[in-house]
Amino acid sequence: MNARLSYNDCRLEFQRVKVVAFKIGLLGLGTVGAGTAEILLSPESRHSLLQELEIYRVGVRDISRTRSLQLPENVLTTDLEAIATDPEVDIVVELIGGLEPARSLILQAIANGKHVVTANKAVIARYGNEIFDAANAKGVYVMLEAAVGGGIPVIQTLKQSLGANRIKSVTGIVNGTTNYILTRMQTEGADFAEVLADAQQLGYAEADPTADVDGLDAADKIAILASLAFGGRIKLADVHCEGIRQVSAADIDYADKLGFVIKLLAIAQETSQISEQNGDAEGELLSIRVHPTFVPKAHPLASVNGVYNAILVEGDAIGQLMLYGRGAGAGPTASAVVSDILNVAAILKTETVPIPHPLLSCSHQHYCKIAEMQELVTRFYARFLTGDTPGVIGKLGTCFGNHQVSLESIVQTGIHGNLAEIVVVTHDVREGNFQQALDEIRAMEAVDSIASTLRVL
Repeated sequence: MNARLSYNDCRLEFQRVKVVAFKIGLLGLGTVGAGTAEILLSPESRHSLLQELEIYRVGVRDISRTRSLQLPENVLTTDLEAIATDPEVDIVVELIGGLEPARSLILQAIANGKHVVTANKAVIARYGNEIFDAANAKGVYVMLEAAVGGGIPVIQTLKQSLGANRIKSVTGIVNGTTNYILTRMQTEGADFAEVLADAQQLGYAEADPTADVDGLDAADKIAILASLAFGGRIKLADVHCEGIRQVSAADIDYADKLGFVIKLLAIAQETSQISEQNGDAEGELLSIRVHPTFVPKAHPLASVNGVYNAILVEGDAIGQLMLYGRGAGAGPTASAVVSDILNVAAILKTETVPIPHPLLSCSHQHYCKIAEMQELVTRFYARFLTGDTPGVIGKLGTCFGNHQVSLESIVQTGIHGNLAEIVVVTHDVREGNFQQALDEIRAMEAVDSIASTLRVL
C-alpha cells in the first residue's frame, strides 16, 4: 500500500473499517427525530466523530408506519423504557416532546447511567431541578442546546464562550409562530385573529396555539436562558408572562408611526429593587418576563422577522452579542441535537473516567432572586378611548402626574364614532405607579376604555 494516501483515500479507508464507539438510543422519530437520524446516518463530510456513532435503537409509537427514512433493520421498537434502560445504549436522545412520558424516560435513562440529549424545553423548565440533581448525582450529562432557539447555539455560548462575562441581560425573540404573526400584521395591516387562522392553515401555528400566542413557550425558554446566564435556578412561576392576543392592527399602526415595531420579547435582566419598608436597595435581583413590546426600529431585534429567532446578550466584557437563525424545523433543531451528542461523545472518548465537565454540566443549586413586576422601571405605550369632551387630555395628564408617571407625549389621534382616541407614551416609570394611574383612569366618567397598554424597550 502506498504510504502517502490522499485525504479522500484516508477517508474511504476509515469508512471501510468504521469503529462504532457509541450507541444512540433515539426516543421519537417525528420532525426533529427524523432530522437527527438523517444526520447520524450520513456522516460523510461532517465531523469525523460522527463516524463512531450508531443508531442502536429508535422508539416510536407505530412500527408499521411507512417512513421515507432508511433505518438499519430491527432498530425500531415501541418499548421506549427498554431503550432508557438498555445497558448497550450510551446516549439517550429524547425527542418525543411533552411532559410525560418524557420526564420519566429521562430520569430512567439517568438512573441507568445514560447521558441524555433533549430538545424538550417544557420538561427542562418545569423539572430541570429534579433532572439535573439526578444527573449530577449519577455523574452523567443532560444536554439541551436544541431546547431554545432551534439551531442557534445559544446554550453552549452562555455555558462556555461567555463564561468570562458578567451577564447583564438576555433579550430574545424565541418563538417563531408569534414572530411570524406579528410580522404579517405589520406588513399587511391585518388583525391578530385573521393572521392566526392563516398561520394555522399554513402549518406555522398549531391547531391549539395557546403555548405560542399566550407566551408560555417563550417563558419556558427564557427561564432556561436566565438560569444559565445568571448561574442560578429559576422557578417558572416567577416568570411574568403575557401573550400577543391583545395586540391589534391599530397598535401595530401606531407603533409604526411612532418609530417602533411590536415584538414578543423574552427578557431576563439584572435590576435593583427598593425595599418598601426603609427605602434601601435590596441588592441585585432578576427581572424575568415575556410580553409584547414596542421595539425601536433601530434596535437589532426590530429587523428579525417571520419565523426567525434572535437572542441579544449583553455582558460587561463583550458588550452586545446577537445570535440569529431559524428557531425551529427539522434541520436547524437536529443540528443542535447532534452537536450535543458530539460533545458528550468527545468527552467519553477522551476521558478514561468521565467527570462532569464544569463548562457542560449544570451544577448550581441556589435560586435566583426575582424582582416584583411592580418594581420594573420601563417606558409604556397606552391607548385610551374617551368621550370627546373638553379637558380629557388634561385630566389624564394630571392623573399620571399624581402617580409620578412622566409623559413623553400625549395626543388625540382621531375620532371613532362618538369616542376620541388618545395615545400616551411615557418616560421610564415604575410599573406599579403606572398601573395605579391606570386604575384611577378606568374610574373616570369620561374614559370609555383602555384599549391597550404595551411596554416600550
